[in-house]
Amino acid sequence: MELKNMTAEELLERRSAIAGELDDEGADLDALEAEARSINEELEARRAAEAQKAEIREEVANGAGKTTETIEPIEERKVMTNEEIRSTHEYNVAWANYIKTEDDREVRALLTENGSGDLPVPTYVQDRIRTAWQRNGVMDLVRKVYIKGNLKYGFELSATAATVHTEGTSAIAEESLELGAVSIIPASIKKFIRISDEALDLGGEAFLDYIYDELAYQIAKKAQQELLSKITALTASAATNAVGVGVVAGTPSLGVIAQALGTLSDEAVNPVIVMNKGTWAQFKAAQYAGSYAIDPFEGLDVHFDSSLSAYTSSLATGTAWCVVGDFGAGALANFPNGDEIRIKFDDLTYAENDLVKIVGREYVGLGVVADHCFAKITK
Repeated sequence: MELKNMTAEELLERRSAIAGELDDEGADLDALEAEARSINEELEARRAAEAQKAEIREEVANGAGKTTETIEPIEERKVMTNEEIRSTHEYNVAWANYIKTEDDREVRALLTENGSGDLPVPTYVQDRIRTAWQRNGVMDLVRKVYIKGNLKYGFELSATAATVHTEGTSAIAEESLELGAVSIIPASIKKFIRISDEALDLGGEAFLDYIYDELAYQIAKKAQQELLSKITALTASAATNAVGVGVVAGTPSLGVIAQALGTLSDEAVNPVIVMNKGTWAQFKAAQYAGSYAIDPFEGLDVHFDSSLSAYTSSLATGTAWCVVGDFGAGALANFPNGDEIRIKFDDLTYAENDLVKIVGREYVGLGVVADHCFAKITK
């Protein structure tokens, strides 16, 4: 209990108890001393307050006092930051109107800081874009950077191992190190939709939901497919401008995922699996056919992507049908202009059909940046 909440009698009882605890074995003398001092200070403060009250009562009884002026309290208006404004319904409505008309005055009028710079997207939109990337699963694992222009990412192509050196023996040889660099060149990923004039009449969050859910999801899905394409195009041997990947030839059978894991480097600490749903079904069929009480996926998370062909389809020998690897350590996404989606609005091209064209664009560079953080399983 805090001292201010204790009665004077309780304070005096506690002070007496402290005196008895001083002789206890293992007593924290410093703590007891500090507590006693605090109790004395509390008692003294209360005595001073009572004395002051008694003095005031006496002065009032003798006619002392003065007339005071009543001052009406003035409500202080809190100035919101841009971050707080971006979370308001008013900003969402203004942003929706900005997309429709390309008139940014309403949005800028709401901003309180640097209203003349780039327009920040509403946090509502930002969250929906992030959700779209999470829906695709794999892209949410990829590291993201925001560096202007093309990016070169270095990696270790080859290096000699460390050596144990015993004192007095010959000096160790100098390390032989060869580096490579992956070029990550950004490109625009675009998606356009046509909506009716009736849908256009939606306001605020309803309109943003309608367009961003479709645009953001499809753009994130395409980015994932592009990254998988880059992985499956790599070979087992690294070069000065490309990392290597593990290559395992096999069928959707027990043990093939374990073989792929065996080709990964030490950097791949959180691997996952990506495959077509049709391939996943074949893995499960192999498991059920043998009544095996084992997991063919070795306990790893499985993500689906239809850009990888199902093993049941007609595949040429050497075609990759599954990817295993650590997307956090082995891949990189660079967003030179930020990770928000830029939108262009066209209400003229299809005006005769009462349709409006909306184009979403995201500028992103994707790269595989760590050697043997991925493996591909081929036919």
